Amino acid sequence: MTAADPNLVVTTALLWLGTPYHDQASLRGVGCDCLGLARGVWREVVGNEPFPIPPYSRDWGETGPREVLADGARRMMIPIEPNDISPGALILFRMTPRAIAKHVGIVTAPDRFIHSYERLGVVEEVLTPAWRRRISFAFLFPQH
Repeated sequence: MTAADPNLVVTTALLWLGTPYHDQASLRGVGCDCLGLARGVWREVVGNEPFPIPPYSRDWGETGPREVLADGARRMMIPIEPNDISPGALILFRMTPRAIAKHVGIVTAPDRFIHSYERLGVVEEVLTPAWRRRISFAFLFPQH
């Protein structure tokens, strides 16, 4: 599997800036959550989503035996080491130490990422040490 052009991924992701937060939605300019942002970028860069996304909990502290989000990404994306992230990479965050990874962002620059955050919508912000230490998984979008 060949990786998509990272410039295309970043340019596409940045088009989503300002989209309001809306749980489990994925419509640029209308509403999305963090996974909805990743799904929308996928549709614009790669094509149709390969399988439907089942409803999911908003609980960032959720624990369990399976990394459902990471397992799904592994089925359709190119896994990379979290230390090897660069612009265009999809990153999954574990928001509390023993919880499963439930938050998603896309790296837009060596020190920045874009994500959808409740009350803020889609924003780009600095990938601070606090954010970096929460990165649990990383993937590249495949080429169309």
